[in-house]
Amino acid sequence: MPKIIVEVMPKEVLLDPAGKSVNNALHRKGHKDITAVRIGKRIELHFDRPITDKDLAEAREIGEGFLSNGVIEDVVNISSEN
Repeated sequence: MPKIIVEVMPKEVLLDPAGKSVNNALHRKGHKDITAVRIGKRIELHFDRPITDKDLAEAREIGEGFLSNGVIEDVVNISSEN
């Protein structure tokens, strides 16, 4: 089933408390080489037909206007899979 994947991450300038918690837990488990963790969202939009360039452009608009909070998040990637 064709799908568009919208990836959303917290803005780089903002703290990521969930990422910080995971990073601290990883350090406690001995993974000292990991310097930071950031946690975001992956949203999949499924289609019953081939995906077009127009669909990808609309997915970016949907991601920026509906699936993310533009004040604290960025849409960092739009991709498709078949």
